[in-house]
Amino acid sequence: MTGYKGPERVLSGIQTSGNMHLGNYLGAIRKFVALQREHDCFFFLADMHAITVWQEPEKLRAQTWHIAATYLAAGIDPEIATIFPQSAVPAHAELAWIFNCVARLGWLDRMTQFKDKAGKDKERASVGLYTYPVLQAADILVYKATRVPVGEDQKQHLELSRDIAAKFNHDYGVPDFFPLPEPLIKGPGARVMSLRDGTKKMSKSDPSENACIFLKDDADAIARKIRKAVTDPEPLPSEVKGLEGRPEAANLVGIYAALAGTDDQAVLDEFGGKGFSVFKPALAELATEKIAPIGAEIRRLEADPAHLEAVLARGAERAAAIADPVVREVKKIVGFAG
Repeated sequence: MTGYKGPERVLSGIQTSGNMHLGNYLGAIRKFVALQREHDCFFFLADMHAITVWQEPEKLRAQTWHIAATYLAAGIDPEIATIFPQSAVPAHAELAWIFNCVARLGWLDRMTQFKDKAGKDKERASVGLYTYPVLQAADILVYKATRVPVGEDQKQHLELSRDIAAKFNHDYGVPDFFPLPEPLIKGPGARVMSLRDGTKKMSKSDPSENACIFLKDDADAIARKIRKAVTDPEPLPSEVKGLEGRPEAANLVGIYAALAGTDDQAVLDEFGGKGFSVFKPALAELATEKIAPIGAEIRRLEADPAHLEAVLARGAERAAAIADPVVREVKKIVGFAG
């Protein structure tokens, strides 16, 4: 963070483009719950990022309520952390335009996620999909966030945020105006894979309904999906090295470890040498215990959109109180007369 002297803040967001699943919970949301007790946290609903690809308006609104409900159901306290929709704080978009004029085209050309998402038909992709890493930089820096929880797929974008901050500070002669945000790693990573193919990430868009455990699934659905999870005929090994070349087995062991708050070796110490006929019921019981209550609370909260709207309105007000003065100062720095 070089010589930045401002307060420590943590920021992260989830795109409002689908129902939350076990991978979202173990990889991000559960970590948010822990972080709120230790840091000044801003957790936003990334609806502006969502529309980089087409979204049905009513569905987008429902997805925003769903993620807000998920945050609350999982244990994020809106009295401690700031929860808000990205689009409710105009400062994000204002700073993003200024950053579009700071970032270099070559920097964006190197962003691998655009290539992955646009595929071979990049000429038909939206400009927003191409430039959304710049908006992501604005999301972070409009709060002068110093720490960002990131997965492997977002590290490149965080580096871009640091590049933009450094160039702005240098070009306008304001050393350390923006911090250079750093990745925040909280606990072991939990990369959750498909229950039908252990080589692919768990995804809400998987064509098989049994590939993904959604946080809204009830106990019966969770248990059924685990029972039907693809495995191999061999018993579980006694050591982690024995999971090499067995992606489905490794995935289920990893899920158990993450839900139990332990590591893969501890799981194998208990279940090594046993078959999946023993392990799957134990995993189903654990997953149901941890996830089903969250699903019930999500459904309860979604039935009360007025409460969710009030929570998000309060969060947006708190967020704007931090972001708006930053943008006003940026405008003065770049020479705007207004």
